[in-house]
Amino acid sequence: MDAERIRQIRQRMQLTQEDFAHLIGVTFSTVNRWENGKSSPNRIAARLLIGLEKKLKQQ
Repeated sequence: MDAERIRQIRQRMQLTQEDFAHLIGVTFSTVNRWENGKSSPNRIAARLLIGLEKKLKQQ
């Protein structure tokens, strides 16, 4: 799960980084670090992001 892919999921959901963080149960700074490539989601968060991505593709 790379930074651009995470950003695209969030933007497709039309959420700010803060709102997206709240939705998935992480901090704003965590989402910011993911989107800037400074860190990567752990396995649990990555699975959640993949699930969100699949739901978006189904719409």
